[in-house]
Amino acid sequence: MPLKIIRNSITLLKCDAIVNAANPTLLGGGGVDGAIHKAAGKGLLFECMKLGGCKTGQAKITGGHQLPCKYVIHTVGPKWRGGTNGERELLESCYRESLRLALEYGCSSVAFPLISSGVYGYPKDQALKVAVDSITTFLLEHDMLVYIVVFDRDSFRISEKLFVDIVAFIDDRYVGMDPIFSKTRRDVFDESTVLKTEEIFLPEEEDPAAFPPDFAAKEGKAAVPGSPDLKRGSQRSLEDVLNQEEESFSQALLRKIDEKGMTDSQCYKKANVDRKLFSKIRSNINYHPRKTTAIAFAIALELNLDETKELLLKAGFALSHSNKFDLIIEYFISSGNYNIFEINEALFAFDQELLGV
Repeated sequence: MPLKIIRNSITLLKCDAIVNAANPTLLGGGGVDGAIHKAAGKGLLFECMKLGGCKTGQAKITGGHQLPCKYVIHTVGPKWRGGTNGERELLESCYRESLRLALEYGCSSVAFPLISSGVYGYPKDQALKVAVDSITTFLLEHDMLVYIVVFDRDSFRISEKLFVDIVAFIDDRYVGMDPIFSKTRRDVFDESTVLKTEEIFLPEEEDPAAFPPDFAAKEGKAAVPGSPDLKRGSQRSLEDVLNQEEESFSQALLRKIDEKGMTDSQCYKKANVDRKLFSKIRSNINYHPRKTTAIAFAIALELNLDETKELLLKAGFALSHSNKFDLIIEYFISSGNYNIFEINEALFAFDQELLGV
């Protein structure tokens, strides 16, 4: 199951378990810890009093009491002391031990705050990277729906360099650019200027590079030197070309998975897509995906920009330079970065819809 980044109060989530960023006493405190204890009621405090505290990097589990979840998993994150005192290892252990308990207690869904990123002072961008790395490592081996929950924009940070690079990429290419995008400081992006997703379904202009060399020759178009087919030294027959032109999205996706030598599970996990959704796509030749799902599979397959556009067209979508969401996707593909979780971090930071989920 996928990893989702959402903006909400963790105390409101209806899932099997929520994770509490607790202090070593487990008896409540400020921030997320205080909010969870307040929402759960005194029963949670009484149960925690019997646990004898918790060491940094470890985790313990209780019932959810008055919360809408079955369990609360309490973990104690490290205080930031400059990053050279084992903070990362301890924070990784918090996620690993919490997920181990969730698995042991049969949880199919669990929600995390960004552990240690509040009063414990762990830099938010680094805390986010540890969270994503730890959770995705777990999800490669296990099926579970995992949330990272942030309360507001100030609680979430991608790296400043990545943020500035994306703004610059958009600034260079966006059609109808607002003056705001000539600035590169994060603080210009307040709630009144967040980027919004716009769906653009217009087909793009015909590009000779999009045609295989044999098809181009038959249509009177010159083959493009350096195209993937010429590099492989192979020529597809006209019948193959026509068959692929008539492919549905589902057929094209399954063909690409085979061509890449991937298994189904490798593909849908890299796409951050639920196994049940993939089964629907596989079993229904005419399945019509959402644009974010189609792009997620292009990322999982590590398709280049032209291949991504080709796969999107099978589903009736296109990429546009008048769509900021599309430009962020183009930035990552052009950079050769196919880590869907890092892409989703950036999309979330720019208030865009996430991939796959």
